[in-house]
Amino acid sequence: MTQATGTLTQTASNFTPTFTKLVSKEGGVEYPLEALHVCEETFSPLEVAYDYDLIRRQVSRESIASGPNSIWRYRAFLPVATDNYIDLGTGMTPLVKSHRLARRLGLKNLYIKNDAVNMPTLSFKDRVVSVALSRARELGFTTVSCASTGNLANSTAAIAAHAGLDCCVFIPADLEAGKVLGTLIYNPTLMAVKGNYDQVNRLCCEVANTYGWGFVNINLRPYYSEGSKTLGFEVAEQLGWKLPDHIVAPLASGSLYTKIYKGFQEFIKVGLVEDKSVRFSGAQAEGCSPIAKAFAENRDFVSPVKPNTIAKSIAIGNPADGIYALDIARKTGGHIESVNDHEIIEGIKLLAETEGIFTETAGGTTIAVLKKLVEAKKIDPEETTVVYITGNGLKTQEAVQGYIGEPLTIDANLDSFERALERSRTLERLEWQQVLI
Repeated sequence: MTQATGTLTQTASNFTPTFTKLVSKEGGVEYPLEALHVCEETFSPLEVAYDYDLIRRQVSRESIASGPNSIWRYRAFLPVATDNYIDLGTGMTPLVKSHRLARRLGLKNLYIKNDAVNMPTLSFKDRVVSVALSRARELGFTTVSCASTGNLANSTAAIAAHAGLDCCVFIPADLEAGKVLGTLIYNPTLMAVKGNYDQVNRLCCEVANTYGWGFVNINLRPYYSEGSKTLGFEVAEQLGWKLPDHIVAPLASGSLYTKIYKGFQEFIKVGLVEDKSVRFSGAQAEGCSPIAKAFAENRDFVSPVKPNTIAKSIAIGNPADGIYALDIARKTGGHIESVNDHEIIEGIKLLAETEGIFTETAGGTTIAVLKKLVEAKKIDPEETTVVYITGNGLKTQEAVQGYIGEPLTIDANLDSFERALERSRTLERLEWQQVLI
């Protein structure tokens, strides 16, 4: 591994960058566009600021629609200065009009934003990492890293391999086997830390300060997090340049949730969509629900918790953007709810059985919370609701093992088949009777 200073490397470009500075979320303290992530005065996160007048002159609905079939069609809204960005076809994932799940829940206009099929590693993290590593190269980093609950490790290792960057990633040692394998295949240095995600993250802060590496979710976090805005941009474009009425998204650090909101606001600001109030609801697992607890108790602060849930990809006990997620939920009239592990498994099964989409535990959490909100009459059946599915179920198969059916083993003759078929139909009738009861 090599050490880097994080200074800007310029290459020729016909594109005029639209991002101008880093600004602290509290107090508006300004910083240069370097590898920085925390304000030294207010200790609040730093965020990328843009010249929206310049963006308004550069983009139109037509120019975006004619751009790459990836997140880079929204390049004017992303913090990359040169033409040397990394494009693996990330983004422009399906916005699926739900029929069977919608009927089951009693909703008329339900859409599923399906990042379970995002490229290259089947989660929304491919968006943020594509932006972060593009920026990392501009800043002169040759070694990149991350603290991860799994999906981010997959994305960082894969995209670093494509970009020719050295890579060292850190994960909790008890991570699901699919996510470990899905990282190791790209041949990074993988550190499995004996501890939970928050302990991993603290170690990574020390490593970042000591070795000068580009950590996508630490010193590159202001650039990295901007990639999540594309989930807002795509939904607006796929709905015919309109905003939905209500969105339901998972909450881990809170960054994804807040950046979807920022994406909607930026499209309004430059005139790509009409101004509209969108309600933001969030989903957490009961075993790691610091934001949901703060919401329920009407607190303006988030108390850290020790994670204990099968939903490991969203098990962040001390969420960096938790207070900002709370603010968005409250000011938009949304809700933040939590569900237990059994409900998460049932959410995974429900989405798979009704829509043919196999999601991981984060998606199961989101579907279970969607169901809970509907049952509590917190979602209007007539409104356009978008639920965000952020990862693929093939990565967390352990979560549903023992909770789904088994194959029917038969002899190679018609009589054996027919007996098994009758048995399966009898079991199906019994299951439906239980549902009706």
